[in-house]
Amino acid sequence: HPHILLLQIGNTFCKLPGGRLKPGENEIEGLKRKLTSKLGANSPALVPDWQIGECVAIWWRPNFETIMYPYCPPHITKPKECKKLFLVHLSEKEYFAVPKNLKLLAVPLFELYDNVQKLNVEQRYGPVISTIPQQLSRFQFNMITT
Repeated sequence: HPHILLLQIGNTFCKLPGGRLKPGENEIEGLKRKLTSKLGANSPALVPDWQIGECVAIWWRPNFETIMYPYCPPHITKPKECKKLFLVHLSEKEYFAVPKNLKLLAVPLFELYDNVQKLNVEQRYGPVISTIPQQLSRFQFNMITT
């Protein structure tokens, strides 16, 4: 079953690996840089080969509040943030190095789906992460075992 890799901060809050782009930086190269800095091992022999797929969602922060929307409201001409979610294909074996203050979680899609209303999980995943199963519903995953 497909899983989403999340970084857990403390006991409750989870986030997707990634971050901000440098000025003028390409989205794909910036994502590879952030993934390597957050999850890559400190060894040149273990550099991950990130296979960045297509963009599956775009979320917008119209102002300085924390709420994000899956659309840019029509009255906003200069949104404060645009967050793009990309598929990242992993090879059969990867080595990750996770900072001590974070915990790497592999969360199955069925745990994320429709979990905002149940048990007040919204604080853990939030609206962006909890809607990933809906964003991925247009894909058909074929599991290959060797």
